[in-house]
Amino acid sequence: MFVPEPRGDTETTGYHAYVTLYDWIVPSSKLSSAIGRLSEKDKSALDAAWAELESGLAAWKTKHQILASEIAVEIRKSLSAPDFSDTVVCVLVDQSGSMRGQKMLYAAASVDIAQEFLRFLGTSVEVLGFTTRAWQGGQSRNTWDADRRPKNPGRLNDLLHIIYRDANDMRQSSLGHSLKPMLRPDLLKENIDGEAIEWAAGRLRQRPEARKILLVVSDGAPVDDSTLHANGQRYLHDHLLEMVRQLETAGDVELLAIGLAFEVDSYYRVSTNCEAPDELGKAMLVALQRQLVAGRRMSAENRG
Repeated sequence: MFVPEPRGDTETTGYHAYVTLYDWIVPSSKLSSAIGRLSEKDKSALDAAWAELESGLAAWKTKHQILASEIAVEIRKSLSAPDFSDTVVCVLVDQSGSMRGQKMLYAAASVDIAQEFLRFLGTSVEVLGFTTRAWQGGQSRNTWDADRRPKNPGRLNDLLHIIYRDANDMRQSSLGHSLKPMLRPDLLKENIDGEAIEWAAGRLRQRPEARKILLVVSDGAPVDDSTLHANGQRYLHDHLLEMVRQLETAGDVELLAIGLAFEVDSYYRVSTNCEAPDELGKAMLVALQRQLVAGRRMSAENRG
């Protein structure tokens, strides 16, 4: 969990959180500590989704594993083993309510294909997710209400950032049950993208690898109703733009995004879109191939 911080000056302009006491960062295996245990209904729904991922998508996964092998051959024509070992990739997944159903199912399957592909190349991989602990504000909103709603409160929901795979994990196989919590029906709520990107980039910057790549998967603009009603409809949108521009200007983390039935190019300079959930796996592999190969020269220039 985040270290608690006292509430700051709520008259401050610019982006800030009203309170961070209720924000959580958890490994996927500890999700219940942040959002509670599954009800019997949700447990049945999760088991059904997991069975679909494991069995129903078997042909889809085989097809994409073959594609990943072909792309790996092509990439190795341009990059050497030291290039791969000196690179870390983070895949950051939007886990908002609009990702429910087939989007989340294929996002989980695509992430698993992509991380296995990257580990096969010898690259370190991190898989993260982001959502909130509540709908329309949680304990942060309750605290603001108890304080008689001062002006300019900033972010009013409780962040939930999830670690599905830490970059120190050196396995070269499927993530298996580590991904199952990604399909929890009670998990997907609001999305506060700017802080999630800042968090993911911060983790990458602590890594020893010279080359750092952050791939964001999203299906919409950042939304949290409580925050937007109290601060204005562009509050989260503007903060996301600010975080993206800061990263793109700094250049130490290579940022790219995939929009799932959503055009993300209004936020990200390097981006691609796919219309259907079952297209995400190929889009992710192709985007990673392009960035690993075409982005190498720019990365070397930045390091120089």
